[in-house]
Amino acid sequence: MTGAPLWIDAPAVARLLSPAGAVDALAGVLAEGLDPETCPQRTALPVPGGELLLMPAASEAWAGVKVAGVAPGNAALGLPRITGSYLLLDGPTLRPVALLDGAALTSLRTPAVSALAVRHLARADGPLRLVLFGSGPQAFAHLDAVLAVRELAETVVVARNPEGARRLAAYAEGLGVPKARTGTAWDVAGADLVVCCTTAREPLFDGRLVPPGATVVAVGSHEPDAREVDTALVRRAEVYVESRAAALREAGDLLIPEAEGAVGPGHITGTLADLAAGRAPADPEVPRLFKSVGMAWEDLAVAVAVYRAALAEASGTSGAPEASETSEASDTPEGDGGSGSET
Repeated sequence: MTGAPLWIDAPAVARLLSPAGAVDALAGVLAEGLDPETCPQRTALPVPGGELLLMPAASEAWAGVKVAGVAPGNAALGLPRITGSYLLLDGPTLRPVALLDGAALTSLRTPAVSALAVRHLARADGPLRLVLFGSGPQAFAHLDAVLAVRELAETVVVARNPEGARRLAAYAEGLGVPKARTGTAWDVAGADLVVCCTTAREPLFDGRLVPPGATVVAVGSHEPDAREVDTALVRRAEVYVESRAAALREAGDLLIPEAEGAVGPGHITGTLADLAAGRAPADPEVPRLFKSVGMAWEDLAVAVAVYRAALAEASGTSGAPEASETSEASDTPEGDGGSGSET
């Protein structure tokens, strides 16, 4: 076996796969029958700089592992909060075929998971009014991903950093959103869609304000003692998650209300796989909450799509070899790889 793994850097990850393509990659593996409940749980190791995470996943055709760092102190140094790399392997041989920038993969994968949920949960009878909490990389990426699946009438940005909020509102205008401005937590009262991608550990808004039928997406934490939404919203909402096991292990947004006695584990209405299979929300008169914590199967699905796109680009074709063909494909000379929140 010859040939080094293909290095796919951050600009290449962004160039090779669009937000819509990442959404389709996730929907595709769910349609093929992947069961997120069987996905291995992440391993978390406290380290001096923050937290080191190990996230492995495998299918018959592929295997992969993300090693991610969460370094809260990096922001003060002008460095990304999320760091890391993703190693993609051929499934049958476990031969490394690609190494991807882990932060870029996360910045593509996490919004794609949210957008897939939005595709099924948000009302589809017209442009949506979005209230977006956060102004970091995940907030920008979530705006891109939401626009890949829904038209927006307005974007309201709520963030601790006023300048960051203004930049994101201007970015929304540049993407063609008719109205974009900064706002406050009170704006959720008129929202069709609320997206939370922050590092908050306490609720961002009063859940009683969320209108019936509105969709709330919370992605900012994967810790059992941190949350972005309050007990009032969880109690009112139909709740959807990536997997019940992962949510009941890591989702503070759900675990804290459960510890308070406000809800029980059975309060979870369904999963992303349920939505992808066509099992739609049951009650249009209550809010819908999608809480994600980030799972390794999602990284694998998106990494495979990026890798296939890289092979297609290198060969000048519109498609890419399947996993069984990667032994030959990855022996070609390595290309140049192209010109913060949930992990």
